[in-house]
Amino acid sequence: MPNCTQAVIRMARTLVVGAGLALAALPAGAAGAYPDKPIHVIVPYAPGGAVDIVTRLVTQKMAETLDANIIVENKPGAATNIGMDYVARQPADGYTLLTVSPSLACNGALFSNLAYDPAKAFAPVGSIGYAPLVIVVPESAPYKTLGDLIADGRAHPDKLTFGTAGNGSSGHLAGELLKTEGHFQATHVPYKGGAPAITDLLGERLSFMPINPLEVIAHLKSGKLRALAVLDDKPAALLPGVPTVAQQGVPGALASVWWGLVGPAGLPKPVVDKLNSALRSALADPNVQARMAGLGATLTPGSPADFGGFIAAETTKWTKVIKTVGIKAE
Repeated sequence: MPNCTQAVIRMARTLVVGAGLALAALPAGAAGAYPDKPIHVIVPYAPGGAVDIVTRLVTQKMAETLDANIIVENKPGAATNIGMDYVARQPADGYTLLTVSPSLACNGALFSNLAYDPAKAFAPVGSIGYAPLVIVVPESAPYKTLGDLIADGRAHPDKLTFGTAGNGSSGHLAGELLKTEGHFQATHVPYKGGAPAITDLLGERLSFMPINPLEVIAHLKSGKLRALAVLDDKPAALLPGVPTVAQQGVPGALASVWWGLVGPAGLPKPVVDKLNSALRSALADPNVQARMAGLGATLTPGSPADFGGFIAAETTKWTKVIKTVGIKAE
């Protein structure tokens, strides 16, 4: 009997140690009730911009659903690479997330010495939405349609210029895509930010700009600028009456700013699913929908797999443009 008792004791000890090791091997967030501490969402831009505003709007509602504290942190710099590299190095436990934008799909081709791999470093959580860019010209420009602008670019290859916030910016890539799909020529003029480019466009020192309409909506309403085309296949509610590129014969020239949430690669599926459900609930909130509509955004709720497929398609699309044109980050 003593030998039998000792064997039972040894077996019990083995089971306890094994259970402890199994729990220790589980990712944080999968071993208990997730979330049980604050979640940090990194915005790789300065406070006050569109990405920051969208993140704070959406995560406020997510926090209510998750019954958790969500802290938004801004880590700007190096064309979003500082923030993205930071998140890529964090534990895959669901307590550090990242708001991503088109830079996630472009930086791998724009930079040759990144410390992280944009295509492998992150696990998609879900898409938030997008806002299409728009082609604008000075009010005094002779172009009444996108076709007029394209025809002039074909007839006079050295005439047209377009300004953007810098090399590799969303506006730059959109302009190059429009040139390729529209089969015309225009010279890119990079600026240190969008504001000085808009100033030169208003001063008629540029032919056109691909830009987020929110940045020029006041000038469009005052008549100082004219919108020729929305770079989407659907009309923009913010710009009623402005035709899309698809309606004007250039269906391949779609370009937008977009937003979504990701975490470090290896994020446990139960955590991803819980975050995705909270994100979808936030996007279904009437206040969030109204605020996003005011930003000219279309909401795109979907599964993590949907967002992962979207990121992959955007990466393929913009990598081709970057390599074809030979764009280098500043």
